[in-house]
Amino acid sequence: MTIEERGDAHLITHALAKDTLSKLRDVETEQVGFRKGLVKLGRICGYEIIDGAMDTEYVSIETPMTETTGERVKGLDDVVIVNVLRAATPFVEGLLKAFPRAKQGVISAGRDEEAGMDDGQFPITIDYIKLPEITEQDTVIVADPMLATGSTMCAVLEEVLSEQPNPENLFVLSAVSAPDGLLRVGDQFPEADLLTVSIDDRLDDDGYIVPGLGDAGDRAFRTK
Repeated sequence: MTIEERGDAHLITHALAKDTLSKLRDVETEQVGFRKGLVKLGRICGYEIIDGAMDTEYVSIETPMTETTGERVKGLDDVVIVNVLRAATPFVEGLLKAFPRAKQGVISAGRDEEAGMDDGQFPITIDYIKLPEITEQDTVIVADPMLATGSTMCAVLEEVLSEQPNPENLFVLSAVSAPDGLLRVGDQFPEADLLTVSIDDRLDDDGYIVPGLGDAGDRAFRTK
């Protein structure tokens, strides 16, 4: 297992995750490579969640030669993945390779850049919400490649938990995170396990992660 505890967060340290993240950071990585990199990273993170947080059970198997005992992962039908539009779309595509039978939810949420930060937070606008039913048996993964101030993620989690579901596992998954955002989400939602591939140095004055990835949505969809 390559998930390590780092204070309030858990760091995914798989060698391929670190290699893929390094390619994503590179300013020379163009749109197609960036988008495919997010898909690959989502798949790796999904496998790490399975390995680190989900139980297996012994089952009887009939091979072409004889009967034997094997292991299967429990709970793969009880997974909910929440896509925080828009940058998380390729990231979630990768997660679905690890959890092909997952239920999916979508929340379109974005921070008001023009309003600027106030006490380290941005005003958040949520334009669209479509979530499946969440039960106590579910493992919920809320995915966003970048956890910066934590303002967007806190707003998203409020919506995910608004009907007071109490899922068996609740993961906040990001590629890169800033310490400020991890602290904010951890303080407001202590029931969530914060998973990230990198805890970066800081936020700049505009609330962007440094060294970060740049704008993941713009890089993935070539909107700038």
